[in-house]
Amino acid sequence: MDVLTLLCIDDRPQLLELRKALLESHGYRVQTALSGQTAMRLLQDTPVAAVLLEYKTEGMDAEAIAYHVKLHFPSVPIILLSAYACTPERILWLVDDYVMRSELSERLIPAIERATGRSHTNEIRKPASHTNAA
Repeated sequence: MDVLTLLCIDDRPQLLELRKALLESHGYRVQTALSGQTAMRLLQDTPVAAVLLEYKTEGMDAEAIAYHVKLHFPSVPIILLSAYACTPERILWLVDDYVMRSELSERLIPAIERATGRSHTNEIRKPASHTNAA
């Protein structure tokens, strides 16, 4: 069985390193990105089974990142991580699952398993091509 690669996006390096260590202890390969721009570059170059996106950060717009991931990599599931109980519905429509940070220890791994179960393989996710039919 191939090791699945996850992409974690958060602008706080300490939290990314903790999350990376946790996920690696569960057998995942983990890429990290401190910005949406870095995340999009990694998605272009690295096959990922799922994206874990922190909702509320200082230097990023999680809604815009989720939108761009879904636009360019529609087969890559997104799991939104948030400390907030009230998350705008418009971002929830863009993600495949939502886990409150207070529930990470119980719900994160099952959410990843559900999301990657839809992907089945860790194949290269190419950007969606946008062609106009004449």
